[in-house]
Amino acid sequence: MNKHGYWFSAATARQVLDALDKGEPCVEISVDLNLSLGTFLFCGDELMLDADNRLGRADLQQIAGKESRIFYLEDGQLEVLENRDFGYYKLVPTDQAPLLEISGVKMHISKGINPFASAGQMAAQVVRKGARVLDTCSGLGYAATAALRLGAREVVSVEKSATVMALRKKNPWSQAIYDSNIQLVQADVNVYIQELAAESFDAIIHDPPRFSLAGELYGEKFYREMHRVLKRRGTLFHYTGNPHLLKRGTSFIENAAQRLRTAGFTKVVKITGLMGVTAQK
Repeated sequence: MNKHGYWFSAATARQVLDALDKGEPCVEISVDLNLSLGTFLFCGDELMLDADNRLGRADLQQIAGKESRIFYLEDGQLEVLENRDFGYYKLVPTDQAPLLEISGVKMHISKGINPFASAGQMAAQVVRKGARVLDTCSGLGYAATAALRLGAREVVSVEKSATVMALRKKNPWSQAIYDSNIQLVQADVNVYIQELAAESFDAIIHDPPRFSLAGELYGEKFYREMHRVLKRRGTLFHYTGNPHLLKRGTSFIENAAQRLRTAGFTKVVKITGLMGVTAQK
């Protein structure tokens, strides 16, 4: 992470504008998306961040008007943390860690909990001290870093999208993923998992995109591969998304649980609050 960069959301910009309007000499804000607080001086109508970085009222008003964007300032250049090359990828502010949104679809649980905390809770379902962990769809890396905090000795973290990986580099909440005990892999996990040795992981965190975007990662064939690479008594957490009825008495999550059992998993338990299931080999 570039230590000279500054992150701004609409809420932070409004704090600064409010202090400007009140004639305050300085303002206390977070410029790293709620990781820390700092005090910064005003010079006229400008917020002074350092010798090379400042924001005037027009810039602050622009940021304040974009509720679901995150702006990044470095070397005097202001950019939005988004990419429209293939779909629309962006970091979206919350009251804590940002979430990843792809073409309007949120890649995290976003109601009632922040994405960093929910990823930590997913990891805590299966990760034990000394575990070797496979993180199948890494995204912003929140689950992988949670696994490390829980005592994992190694995490293999797989992400298919170069765009997501580029956004991750500019997310201050993702920086713990660049740890020597986390192996970062850019690959399609549906292919990559076939290269992994049998019984080589103690735990798997499987948090794929929704079924409509990556249906193969919800199929029995992929479930059998996860079963194969898990050690005996190894554990899986699988985020399935919000259960919805397919027909009377049957939900998507229950169908996924049945496919896991068919693939060889036992002790498949629904974790309603995390919209997923745990399972054991």
